[in-house]
Amino acid sequence: MSIIWLIIMLLSIAALLLVDPAAALEAMITGANDAVSLALTLVALYGIWLGLFEILAQTGISDRLAKLLHPIVRRIFKGEDAETEKYISLNISANLLGLGNAATPMAINAVRGMKRDPDRPAVATTNMIMLVVISATSLQIFPSTVISMRAEHGSADPADFLLPCIVATVASTVIGIIGVKLISSVGRAVVRRRKKNAGAAL
Repeated sequence: MSIIWLIIMLLSIAALLLVDPAAALEAMITGANDAVSLALTLVALYGIWLGLFEILAQTGISDRLAKLLHPIVRRIFKGEDAETEKYISLNISANLLGLGNAATPMAINAVRGMKRDPDRPAVATTNMIMLVVISATSLQIFPSTVISMRAEHGSADPADFLLPCIVATVASTVIGIIGVKLISSVGRAVVRRRKKNAGAAL
């Protein structure tokens, strides 16, 4: 992916240099300044929230949060142990606060702890796919990252999009969960049929 972005950037710079060399230099300087400004804003934001999550882990509140989300997590992610469910709960909590990057390490830990199919250990399980889909749809009730970026750029009302954001992310998450469940059911049916046909052939 980094190679693709590098190629796009180099082609864009080359095209701009041919059309307007002065504008190319100005665009690169402006882009660099904007990137540094954005990075500092996000570092401060994530520093606060990641510190909060570390405090939650140290004080045991994360375990309570896991218990609170336990009925939902257990219903969606069947067959996983308590530690994995805790990481899944923290991942969902971070996404609820709009902290997608902060949720990533928790998702990685959750996937590492998930049970694998002994017949196909290199293939992602339904639970792994489900976690990826839930993380991608990113159910949010307080999109803090977007709000902070809007505030940084002078928005008159940085949080005025909350209601459509909640509706959109709830809808996308529900559709994603249903889609994974349906495809998983179809996949299991196909596997059972193949095994049945293979047994009949023997």
